[in-house]
Amino acid sequence: MSTSTALRVVLGPLHPRTWRDGAFLAAGTALALPFLLAPFFVPTLTALQRSRFESLLGVAIPADLRPDRAAWLRRLAYHGLCAPAIALGAVAVLATWPAALLALSAPGWLRYAPGDHSWGAGKGYVIVASASILGVWAAGALAGLLVHADRLAAQTLLGPDRVRALAERVETLAESRAEVVDAADAERRRIERDLHDGAQQRLVSLSMNLGLARRAMRSLSPDEKAAHAEAAMAEAHAEAQAAIAELRDLVRGLHPVVLDDRGLDAALSGVAARAPIPVSLQVELDRRAAPTVEAVAYFVVSEALANIAKHARASRAEVVVRRTGELLRITVTDDGVGGADPAKGTGLAGLRQRAASVDGTLALSSPVGGPTRLTVELPCEL
Repeated sequence: MSTSTALRVVLGPLHPRTWRDGAFLAAGTALALPFLLAPFFVPTLTALQRSRFESLLGVAIPADLRPDRAAWLRRLAYHGLCAPAIALGAVAVLATWPAALLALSAPGWLRYAPGDHSWGAGKGYVIVASASILGVWAAGALAGLLVHADRLAAQTLLGPDRVRALAERVETLAESRAEVVDAADAERRRIERDLHDGAQQRLVSLSMNLGLARRAMRSLSPDEKAAHAEAAMAEAHAEAQAAIAELRDLVRGLHPVVLDDRGLDAALSGVAARAPIPVSLQVELDRRAAPTVEAVAYFVVSEALANIAKHARASRAEVVVRRTGELLRITVTDDGVGGADPAKGTGLAGLRQRAASVDGTLALSSPVGGPTRLTVELPCEL
């Protein structure tokens, strides 16, 4: 049997995943060799192992955000115990394939070897070839089991502590819930204040003016009544129009109808058009996000542009909204004076709370003198 024929017999039936598993185990074996030095190179070995899992298996093992001694000991247990044990099995798997190839190609090279090699022909060769092929298949199955065991061990020992991660998650959710409650309460008070100081005052003024006009009409002549009525109606109409405009702006700030009907692009176009400074808007969305996420994104852009108009003394602003995978990234940039600080009560704390309500994040870069860049990242699905 020729070498090429032996290769096709031994390696041809293998699943493509087996080749990946073999490469993965070979890389793991190389990383497991310095296990005696593991205590001195835990961070380096951990980074290399995470890279191996992500590049060869597509499995991302997140880092522990707050590593401690317990995390170090878990990583040491993987590098000093698990990795060498799996490497031993990997050596057996990787040695099976060349051994099977050597056995299957025996008729070709035994003729040049000294001694009696009668087993290399006839029934003896059939037995050896059958055992070799079975060994290859068994090695492929063992490779899959080793990869699975290695993945479980790495996710448990190299990843963050699940108990602590869950506790941190609960703590984060509790803080986020408290912030959302505070934000909702502040929003309710703002609505009450806007209604009381704006539309309500205009409607009260309208009612008083109409009452005074009605009372004055009783003592006027017919000619005077016509002129007075026309003036009173014009003033009442102006007050009513102003009250309607304030109510419309208030409702639009809560949740615009266009956001539900036509999506984030159309809704933000209206926000940019109403801004007191020129706003460049770029929206790249291949599909819509969850309604709650869209509402948060709309609020973030609206509030950010309002803050720019009030505090930044900017001549222009730029808004970029882009969906990348399952992440919605919002960037708002202005050429103002900079120096924005959430601690100064410029509305940035409210934006961070609103983003956190959907597990989003907010980052701010605002050096004194500008420019200011606000970046918000929101998950597209909740």
